[in-house]
Amino acid sequence: MTELTLSAYYALYLYLIMLFIQWAIATFSKASKPNAIPGKIDDTLSHESFIFRAHRTFHNTLENSPLFLGTVLFSFIIGYHSAIFAMCIWVYVVARILHMVFYYSIATEKNPSPRSYFFLAAVGANLVMLALLGLRLVAY
Repeated sequence: MTELTLSAYYALYLYLIMLFIQWAIATFSKASKPNAIPGKIDDTLSHESFIFRAHRTFHNTLENSPLFLGTVLFSFIIGYHSAIFAMCIWVYVVARILHMVFYYSIATEKNPSPRSYFFLAAVGANLVMLALLGLRLVAY
C-alpha cells in the first residue's frame, strides 16, 4: 500500500470518527433535556439552542455523506489514487470538521454564516473529486 493510499484511508477513517462524534453529541445533548422524546426534536428550537445546532450539524453531515462516501469508495474500488484526489479527501474532511466546530460554537441565523464557507469548501472538494473520477473513467 502506498503512502498516498494510506493517507486517503486515514482521511476516510477520520471522517467516520467525526460522524460518530456528531451522532453522540446530538444524541446526548438532546437526551439530557428534560422530557426528551426519542426521535423528536422540539419544533420551537432554533440556532440559539445547542441541541438544535448539534442536531442540524449531524443531519447536515448525513445529507452530504452519500455523495462523499460514494465518490471516495468508487475511487477505491476502481483503484484510482492520485495526490490531488487524496488532497481533496483531506480538504473535504477538514472542512467538515471546521463546519462542525463553527456550527457548535456560533449561534446565528445569518446567512452566510462562518460555517457556510467550510460547507462550500467541502462541496468544492467533492466536485473536484467527481471531476477527477470522471476523467479517470473516460481515460479507461
